[in-house]
Amino acid sequence: MKTFSGKILGKLGWKIKGDFPNIKKSVTIFAPHTAHIDAIYGKLGFTELGVKYKFLSKKELFFFPMNLVMKKFGSIPVRGVKNKNAIYQVVDLFNDADELHIVVSPEGWIKRVTKWNKGFYYMASKAKVPIVVAYLDYKEKTMGVKGVIYDTDDFKTVMQQINTLYNDVTGKCPEQFALQEIE
Repeated sequence: MKTFSGKILGKLGWKIKGDFPNIKKSVTIFAPHTAHIDAIYGKLGFTELGVKYKFLSKKELFFFPMNLVMKKFGSIPVRGVKNKNAIYQVVDLFNDADELHIVVSPEGWIKRVTKWNKGFYYMASKAKVPIVVAYLDYKEKTMGVKGVIYDTDDFKTVMQQINTLYNDVTGKCPEQFALQEIE
């Protein structure tokens, strides 16, 4: 039986492919993120998949009354502070939780970037949790999980795997999505 979220997605023509992996903790990347509406579809999709998740947002978005909406939506405020940036905040959250999936937009922006924010990688690596590669494909109107990366020892290897998984995915604004440039 579909949840209310699943019924909404279905009425909008979206399908969910696959199941979320049976793991207790992960950094889940969700891409492409080329339009603000992606967050709504993501929320509906992760709810339908039954994922207990939180996502990160700039602390500046947490002003009244927006802070109430952001918290209800599952957002955690983060900002860069010397010796206590978002990476360490997330590692602490993982250490304190029995089950937690942190959802991150790896590009870091809604605009086209070829150098993704490496924070998601460092969060997973330092917390010793896998990276779940989730997607939203507007061309196929599907969302789901492309794969799970358990070995996070080498950034370049992880990014090559991620690029392969996202290679055939189309964002709402395809011209605004680029894979990570591998150096």
